[in-house]
Order: sequence, then structure tokens, then C-alpha cells
Amino acid sequence: MTTTLSGKTDDHGKAAPSRPAPTAGDGTRQRGRPGRPPKNKWTSRSFWLRHMQQWHWISAAISLVGMLLFAVTGITLNHASQIDASPTTTQLEEKLPADMLALVKADPTSTKIPVPQPLADWINARIRIDVGGRPAEWSASEVYVGLVRPGGDAWLTIDRAGGDISYERTDRGWIAYLNDLHKGRNTGLAWSIFLDVFALACIIFCVTGFVLLKLHAVGRPSTWPMVGLGVAVPIIVLIIFVH
Repeated sequence: MTTTLSGKTDDHGKAAPSRPAPTAGDGTRQRGRPGRPPKNKWTSRSFWLRHMQQWHWISAAISLVGMLLFAVTGITLNHASQIDASPTTTQLEEKLPADMLALVKADPTSTKIPVPQPLADWINARIRIDVGGRPAEWSASEVYVGLVRPGGDAWLTIDRAGGDISYERTDRGWIAYLNDLHKGRNTGLAWSIFLDVFALACIIFCVTGFVLLKLHAVGRPSTWPMVGLGVAVPIIVLIIFVH
């Protein structure tokens, strides 16, 4: 009996033909699942859902306090005539010494320049009013400095002949202060930048919310009727009641 390399012989001592190894192209079934082409992440629902949820909560966290502030002050502004306000007025008077009076008697280089810094420092030390760097209106008889602020108004005048200082401040209360923050009235550059950032966060919040509505609309049939109602109601009110 002859033994072949495969280790098998037939009954007559002849080597049995060995079976060729399967190749990838002979149709033999391979073990394991065939590979699938990778999915395009830009068309994957899970990709958009994950990122929209992430940006939705980030923008919500940024705009949360501002949105509450603007919602509340929207109500107070809408009912401003029904909210009683009792303004308080503060008045102060002072007189310039001779050396400071000489600074305002001198002719300015322009009618819209701040008061000289030594004079501003003296006023701040005497009556605790900061006029340094603020635009002033110079006329033949007086110097006028507007000190506008949210929730109130203030001004300071200096008589160029006698050196008499008059200061008046009007405070209209916290509701007026918050209303002016809502309108951005006399709030300065920093608050203006905050309003821009807040508005951008609100836009991101709304856009990502809309995309999330679209992604979940299949299982929530009332989604688009509710969105349509939110669009239709203000338009109907404008057409019928606002002229």
C-alpha cells in the first residue's frame, strides 16, 4: 500500500487524487459575512441626529439666561403703559476753583471734545461723577456732558463764566433698566457684542431645533401641523388686526 502526500490510499494501494484547495473565484462559500461598502456619514441619519442634538443643547445653554430675560422684558415692554414707574431725581451742585475755571474759559479746539482730564479728575474727586473721556458740547456759555445710561438719564453742565457745576440724574427703576437692556439703549459696546453673540446662539438653537423636528417627524404626525400653526397665527393676526 502506497501512501501519498495527502496521507490517503485506495484499496488497491493507489493514491487517491487530492482535492484542490478552494479559491476565491470558484464559487465556494467562504466563512464569515462578506464585507459591505462603508456608509457615507453625510447621509447617515444617526450622524445628523447626534450633531444636531449636540449643537442644540450647546446653543440652549448659551442663550438660556438671555432668552428668559428677553421673554420677561418682552412682556414688560408690551405692557409698559400699565406698569407704574416713579422716577427718582438726584441733583448736585458745586463750584470750580480758579485754576479749574481757567480750563473751561480757554477756547476749545473743537465743540465736541471731552473736558480736560485734570478737570474730570477734580469733578470725580468732589462729587463722584466720572466725565473723563465722554464727549462734551462746548458753547459760549457752558459745557454740557450727557451721561446717558440704561434705566435713566443724567447730565452735567459747567458754567464757563462763573464755574458753577450742575448735575442731575433720573432713575426710572429696575423694570426700566431691564427694558433698556432689551432694547440695547445706552448700554455700551460690551452689551452690544453680547447681544450679537446671543442672537447667533438663538439662530443656531432654532435651526438645529427645526432639523431635529424633521428627523423625528416620521414618528410624530402632528409635527408639521404644529409648525404650520406657528407660522400661520402671526401672519393671520398681522393681516386682520394690524394696519
